[in-house]
Amino acid sequence: MLSHEMIWSAIDTLAAQHKLTASGLARRAGLDPTSFNRSKRLGPDGRLRWPSTESLSKVLEATQTDPEVFFALARHGSATPSGSFPPQQSTIPLLGFAQAGSGGFFDDGGFPAGQGWDMVDFPTSIGPGPGVYALEVQGDSMMPLYRDGDVLIVDPNSQTRKGDRIVLKTCEGEVMAKVLARRSSVQVEVMSLNPEHPNRTFDLSDVEWIARIIWASQ
Repeated sequence: MLSHEMIWSAIDTLAAQHKLTASGLARRAGLDPTSFNRSKRLGPDGRLRWPSTESLSKVLEATQTDPEVFFALARHGSATPSGSFPPQQSTIPLLGFAQAGSGGFFDDGGFPAGQGWDMVDFPTSIGPGPGVYALEVQGDSMMPLYRDGDVLIVDPNSQTRKGDRIVLKTCEGEVMAKVLARRSSVQVEVMSLNPEHPNRTFDLSDVEWIARIIWASQ
């Protein structure tokens, strides 16, 4: 059972992982900056105040955090969702976008494979899941959101939804970071991060894989 203290502690930990105060986390989620202040966690009569499910949903969306990860934080502070506590992997494979379109770096499911990868530290206290990797932005095609040299951490296991920032690789070897606009049984529509580049639509048969961006070093 999750207690009042556990839920608020998980919010504080999530804020710290993103180098934010509780107020900064609320602001990023589009909430009143005082929403998560300690003074708001108890009522004037001393009764416990809980964050609303709407607030939590906005926080998870703003930080691109899966619900099971948040509740693992609440239960264990820095546990894996399964509740087991093996030593966590601290580094993940790193590749430049220019190299990502070449053959031999990914398997058919979009997971890192082969040789030639560098390594980079994983940025949070919760170890990365299997298959998580990093791509280094090269050039200015993703401006103003991502700049040359930014590192994007990508999770091919994570489910993608409308509005998610994703990396997509076509069967022709083109790799791009976009925003998922719509996905049907036959097509996927993506929006460009750079307004100077057009939005695009692909037949799913022309897409090798899609993976969600879960963190960026901005």
